[in-house]
Amino acid sequence: MVAPFALVDCNNFYASCERVFEPKLRGRPVVVLSNNDGCVIARSNEAKALGIGMGDPWHLYRARFAEQAVTVRSSNYTLYGDMSARVMRTLAGLTPSLEIYSIDEAFLSLAGFEDLEAHARHLRSTVIQWTGIPVSVGIAPTKLLAKVANRFAKREAHADGVKLLIDPAAQDDALARIELTDLWGIARRMAARLKCEGIETPLQLRAADPQDMRQRFGVVMQRMVLELRGMSCLPIELVTPDRKSIVSSRSFGRLIKTRPEVEEAVTTFSARAAAKMRRQGLATAHLAVFIETNPFREQDPQYHASRAVTLPVATADTAKLITAAQTALAALWRPGYRYKKAGVMLMDLVKADRVQGGLFDAPDDPKAKMRMRTVDALNGRYGRDTVGFGVTGQPRVWTLRSDMLSPRYTTEWEELLRV
Repeated sequence: MVAPFALVDCNNFYASCERVFEPKLRGRPVVVLSNNDGCVIARSNEAKALGIGMGDPWHLYRARFAEQAVTVRSSNYTLYGDMSARVMRTLAGLTPSLEIYSIDEAFLSLAGFEDLEAHARHLRSTVIQWTGIPVSVGIAPTKLLAKVANRFAKREAHADGVKLLIDPAAQDDALARIELTDLWGIARRMAARLKCEGIETPLQLRAADPQDMRQRFGVVMQRMVLELRGMSCLPIELVTPDRKSIVSSRSFGRLIKTRPEVEEAVTTFSARAAAKMRRQGLATAHLAVFIETNPFREQDPQYHASRAVTLPVATADTAKLITAAQTALAALWRPGYRYKKAGVMLMDLVKADRVQGGLFDAPDDPKAKMRMRTVDALNGRYGRDTVGFGVTGQPRVWTLRSDMLSPRYTTEWEELLRV
């Protein structure tokens, strides 16, 4: 028998992170805004109860939030990333196998545990005691059913954060109470296609012929049908596959017109993408840069374009990547526009220790590798951008608006919580 799966999902993760260090926010409506304080991307349960929706624009709802005493925070991704790592380290000690699925979700193997509910409740209490983050746990024979179970663990008050769908009757009841689009991997377009085939509910999807579904929709749909039947097709992934690309981009805090400002942003994004790539032991020989105006300002002239650059040999050296990005930007640049966003994409990533040189071009030399390791170590210890390249600029006038940013309590000495 295949060991059951548990899906552990942090409840309202961004809002919960804010509450860990501000206990006064517990029980109050809290929302977190997107980059540039644009729109709502996270809500506490109290905020949801007020009818605040995902994507509600801050500039239109500012007065309403003030009237309803809603606490508003800018996105603090440094804090959220560190809190996520703490949650995942805690979970890793409570399971024989862990797959980190996203910043706030993880699949666990429950092999060897007899009392599944007792272990799930121990897991919940341990995570909240050690990190302050509340989680919900869904348990089932397959990953897909575990996702369904987690949905009910969050929404059913009597479940108290834990839901088991081991029994077939419990699975029938759960699937009868959700829509097709509530299933992991079924978006609106796919649901519409399924309804054209006479499949309108999760129970009808489960009853479909797996081989026929493969011929009509592909192997992913076949696996979904089998997973709904309790046949595990998606094992725990202990090794995260190498990424094929890394993107670093941001909208600017204000519209900018000058090339030096855009160049500072592009070189900063190049440095950040390169650092992320090195953390995964990867390198690249293909880089692309894009710039664009604000499409929502119809009165402004519009321009958006991208340009790719190929390097002779794959590299993880920030200096080489910055040079390539500047070359791409020079080809893209058009004066007379007000730019809203830029970004850098590193593509076709390969293992850094397997890079081969060409006839006239060599891989990164030991001195370059040592320089990058030193830069990464200093920035890791003392904070991002402690050491960097001068072309990234200081101060950065194009940076995001974050008018309601909370402190980075866990990663910056100067921002530690004061009691």
